[in-house]
Amino acid sequence: MRVACLGGGPAGIYFAISMKLRNPGHDIHVFERNRSGDTFGWGVVFSDQTLTNLTANDPVSADRIRDSFAHWDDIAVTLDGRTEVSSGHGFIGIGRKRLLQILQARAAELDVVMHFETEFGDDLEPYAEFDLIVAADGVNSRIRTRYADRFDIDIQTRRNRFTWLGTQKLFDAFAFIFEKTPEGWIWAHAYRFDETHSTFIVECSPETWEGLGFEDMSQEETLAACERIFARHLDGKPLLSNSAHLRGSASWINFRRVLCGQWSFDNVVLLGDAAHTAHFSIGSGTKLALEDAIKLAEVLDRPGLDNRQALTQALKDYRDERQVEVLKIQNSARNSTEWFENIDRYADFDAEQFAYALLTRSQRVSHENLRLRDGPWLGRVEDWFAGKADAGAGTPPMFTPLRLRDAKLPNRIVVAPMQTYQADAQGRVTDFHLAHYGARGLGGAGLLMTEMLAVSPEGRITPGCPGLYHDDQIAGWARINALIHAGGETLACAQIGHSGPRGACAAPQDGRAATTPLDQPWPLVAASDRPWGEGGVVPAALDEAGMDAVREAFVTAARRAETAGFDVLELQAGHGTLLSSFITPLMNHRQDAYGGDLDGRLRFPLSVVEAVRAAWPGAKPLLVRISAEDWMGEAGLASNEAVEIARRLAAAGADLIDVSSGETHPDARPVTGRMFQTPLSDRIRNEASVRTMAVGAVTEADQANAILAAGRADLVALGRPHLLDPAWTLKAAAAAGRREHPTPSVYRAGFDQLARQARSAADGARA
Repeated sequence: MRVACLGGGPAGIYFAISMKLRNPGHDIHVFERNRSGDTFGWGVVFSDQTLTNLTANDPVSADRIRDSFAHWDDIAVTLDGRTEVSSGHGFIGIGRKRLLQILQARAAELDVVMHFETEFGDDLEPYAEFDLIVAADGVNSRIRTRYADRFDIDIQTRRNRFTWLGTQKLFDAFAFIFEKTPEGWIWAHAYRFDETHSTFIVECSPETWEGLGFEDMSQEETLAACERIFARHLDGKPLLSNSAHLRGSASWINFRRVLCGQWSFDNVVLLGDAAHTAHFSIGSGTKLALEDAIKLAEVLDRPGLDNRQALTQALKDYRDERQVEVLKIQNSARNSTEWFENIDRYADFDAEQFAYALLTRSQRVSHENLRLRDGPWLGRVEDWFAGKADAGAGTPPMFTPLRLRDAKLPNRIVVAPMQTYQADAQGRVTDFHLAHYGARGLGGAGLLMTEMLAVSPEGRITPGCPGLYHDDQIAGWARINALIHAGGETLACAQIGHSGPRGACAAPQDGRAATTPLDQPWPLVAASDRPWGEGGVVPAALDEAGMDAVREAFVTAARRAETAGFDVLELQAGHGTLLSSFITPLMNHRQDAYGGDLDGRLRFPLSVVEAVRAAWPGAKPLLVRISAEDWMGEAGLASNEAVEIARRLAAAGADLIDVSSGETHPDARPVTGRMFQTPLSDRIRNEASVRTMAVGAVTEADQANAILAAGRADLVALGRPHLLDPAWTLKAAAAAGRREHPTPSVYRAGFDQLARQARSAADGARA
């Protein structure tokens, strides 16, 4: 096969090497516009695992890389002079120029034809005689741009500015250095890559960049300014630039996230940064490029590749087999990018929590993974967290208590609200609820939440939904709460709400949402006279008299919740229910004082919160659940509105915001995945300075501990895991060796047995 590689960076050259290793008969040509040895980066970094992959593909070049790299295990995080050092991370640094020298030499040994100082553009006609054209021409790929319609391109320019520098200061760890200036935070990503130099990437927000005047500085002035800012970390060593070809502020760039739906057409294929990019903060750009090269060569070495049709299919296979791993890395890189773009959220954290949040920012490193890497350091973080929560040393974050007003939750795990549709025709609980809530109330969680309890008969979602709209509904809940309180320290929370336009539906089966209207629906009300979904019952727009009645219904339901013995109260103001229909612009089309801007849309919901807070005992906490993201783009809530909503709810009396999302429009398409709503909680907690609860695809104790330790939420709610495992928290406590965890006496023998098994398994793993 004759192959033209357009671009002589690591991706293109390593692909040529990989092809030659599989079949020396391939005729591989690499075209590079620069001279041999020219490079505009400093050092590159990848993990020990990446080197293992390279060794399996080509031991010769891998050994040469191994002989040239700098290796370190530590990550040092310095926040305005306070430093935390965590070990066990296993990184490799190598100069980009040295890496290219190694790959160029290896390619020459394998008879790859290198064409240096050969300019190429976006015209593929000069390469018509080649069987395969590999576009490895980087993030600004001309080939990708020329044929954008064939690659389904999505390019996003991120907001922060950065410049790629070097220094002769040798860092002993991968250093993240944050300095506060009068104009804002600025930071460096620094790591040694050989015996004489370190990479030193300086990054900051555009506001800080403009405030510090970098836009008007020459390159020499930029270096001098950065040397002054980071002087206490450079030990008198200068900062260096190898991009003299760029003028002044041009050395500062914005990262471009490249995502392509298709990676090939005909006999043309994208490789490395031309096909996809990952933010430099996770150090995976070179890794992706080299592993792309390995996969593409492997696919092209399969039998049957003897015609153009087979080649086209092989290129599709390459993308299909590689895409999942690339998307995982890109998702992690997105998380990391967004963390660095929002440094102001975390800058007031204690050094321990700031470092922990940084290390876990991408969600690739978990709480227990940190324990494996550096158990002593994680232990210090856990002790710090426990100390802040008035818990004993060694207590994992999820098992620390949380005080809300006079209520003390024994731990941070919450049984999330889950509809059961098992109430009788009068909205009263049945024996099912006694068994269901009783089991979960004795399962060790800090807080047990009910499904939504309707504040009026018309506020039910289905005829099978329970309520607190009549006095004869109190006794059933009082019986359940008495059982829970007698069995342990778990607190009980009543979630009260009004279904609004989502009411009068048939009870679903198999766990699906209740969206099918009843044959004979009861009258519905909402912010506007629009059905929640196509074909749904059209609600009446609530007038002021109706608002007064609904507000009083919430107040009366709150009083019944107090009589029933609930410790905590939550108002449902999300998921397209009545209060939610006022808050989101997707559902609120009013032209009066209760619609329009956020002030208008919040007017009625805030009045309900204030009225309920006044009626609910002052010693007991009040929570509010919101949909912080509509998942409908610009048509839904503005990006900053959820923060302001939470801030105003807190001012009206809410002690904690339960941060959920979606269900405000049937066409919403949430971007799901593990812990997918946690970033919403993170933003609200740390920008609005209110306590939050994270919920949504949290399934493991490891995830809960990470969310809490990183300061992304104050409570963690799990729904589906508790459906089949009422004792989820007790089991997690036993597995963590938490013998002091409050456990009903009748369950203690089982708890102790599970704890012994967990200890034996841990001892066996260490042996």
